Amino acid sequence: MIRVLLADDQAMVRGALATVLGLEPDIEVVGQVGSGDEVLAAAKETTPDVALLDVQMPGKDGLTAAAELHAALPSCRIIVCTTFGRPGYLARAMAAGAAGFVVKDSPPEQLVDAVRRVHTGLRVVDPALAAESLATGASPLTPREHEVLRAASDGGTVSDVARRLHLSEGTVRNHLSAAIGKTGARTRAEAVRLAEERGWL
Repeated sequence: MIRVLLADDQAMVRGALATVLGLEPDIEVVGQVGSGDEVLAAAKETTPDVALLDVQMPGKDGLTAAAELHAALPSCRIIVCTTFGRPGYLARAMAAGAAGFVVKDSPPEQLVDAVRRVHTGLRVVDPALAAESLATGASPLTPREHEVLRAASDGGTVSDVARRLHLSEGTVRNHLSAAIGKTGARTRAEAVRLAEERGWL
């Protein structure tokens, strides 16, 4: 049996995934959680072979949870399963140790196949997203630019961001300016939007 842990904040989606996988004779869903904060503890308790993680969840996002899970239980294979098929998410998921990346609008049989293939040691990536990822390229943002742009995403002032990150206002302005230039945006809000659409934030 392939033991699977599901992590998705939408109970209906999580239940549907559990039902689809549970119909297979060689797959058993051993745990379900609704936030990224619960993934590691649930995995330690249930010892899954494969963990299916959503990207956007309360608490830690699925990519952060994937990195923690990969470090703590490297034998557990990780598939990121998300509504948001963004190239940047794919690159970040692979960097976090994920072995698979599928979008939720894939046919159920593709998800089942992905679980089986990842369990055997293969990598599984949505082909359209892989092609788009190659075309878009990796995030051009430095770690600090990423941090500053993320902190600015709630619409706070430069002063707010500087206080939150313990940086000078001039440093924050410089990083925001660089991020705006690298995303090809005209404003900070547009830079945030473009970076989110590409999966860089």
